[in-house]
Amino acid sequence: MGVTIPGCQETYQSESRSERGSERLRDEHQKIRRFREGDVFAMPAGVAKWIYNDGDSPAICVTLYDISSSHNQLDQNLRNFYLAGNPQQRDFGSERRRRSYEEGNNIFTGFDQDLLADAYGVSVETINKLQGVNDNRGNIVRVERSLEVLRPEWRLEEEEIREERRRESENGIEETFCTIKLIENTNNPSMADLFNPRGGRITTIDSKKLTILDYLQLSAERVVLYRDAIMAPHWHVNAHSVVYVTRGSGRIQVANDNGRLVFDQQVQEGQLLVIPQNFVAVKKASSEGLEFIAFKTNGHAIGSTLAGEGSAMRGMPMEVLMNSFRVSRKDARQLKYGRREMVVFGPRRLARSREGEDPFSIV
Repeated sequence: MGVTIPGCQETYQSESRSERGSERLRDEHQKIRRFREGDVFAMPAGVAKWIYNDGDSPAICVTLYDISSSHNQLDQNLRNFYLAGNPQQRDFGSERRRRSYEEGNNIFTGFDQDLLADAYGVSVETINKLQGVNDNRGNIVRVERSLEVLRPEWRLEEEEIREERRRESENGIEETFCTIKLIENTNNPSMADLFNPRGGRITTIDSKKLTILDYLQLSAERVVLYRDAIMAPHWHVNAHSVVYVTRGSGRIQVANDNGRLVFDQQVQEGQLLVIPQNFVAVKKASSEGLEFIAFKTNGHAIGSTLAGEGSAMRGMPMEVLMNSFRVSRKDARQLKYGRREMVVFGPRRLARSREGEDPFSIV
């Protein structure tokens, strides 16, 4: 992945021979980053970027655009422009949007060819290619041989350095905008922020781990729920959540601030769900487990739970619970201490539920 940050230097330099073999050519470009499954990478608004798959399997990326941030000065509409490719080849669904993209291919298409040729110091024939004239390949193109660009090899010792850096405190002072860290991986179970051997794990990527997220005011968490495990009823105090299921299936219920159930469905891989701020959600994995990535609209999203360790129930006196819900002291104690896990709960034995009841509804 290449990210060209405005105003930053070309820090990668290489030399190669021309096709004739007599002339040495020098190439300079900005840093290239490798990515793999489980990586979360953050990019500032307006940067030019490209992605090349040199692996042995398809690369699937889920992208969140924040159109309501202060960086979008125009209006709350998503506007992608392409330096190359043919955006109109995509199916946008809406006839109105489709017509708007039929007016041109990439950002160069609308300019006068002679003017561009003068600006770049190249021939009009080269500008024809720049504008994608008669190029119907779309936005995803196949490299004929291989993309030969300068990039460091991904070695084991580099992984060890990354692991060591994760253990150290990062405050961003030593980073500049041009060299700021953009990628953090969520796949390593040993890096989980919360782990329950019976229930699953949660790995959070926020502005404390990835400094640029403080600038973007976004964060993310990867959740892995084992079979029949439950994520406690929870809400986010200061952020919306965009949940995308990456593997498995399960059931999700969402209630609004009036206590009305606004969502109650089985979800599976490839589905996306938006959970607004202060809406309470409960998630339960099926027998095959449930994995998802949740994007948050705050660099340091704060969550709160209604059950388990650290929950709102645990923070209240037992007498308050007894009088608020008109329950016995025994029931109030069960409400407070029935689950001694945090956020991710292991499955309960069905024998403990009342006959004929859905165990999901009483957890």
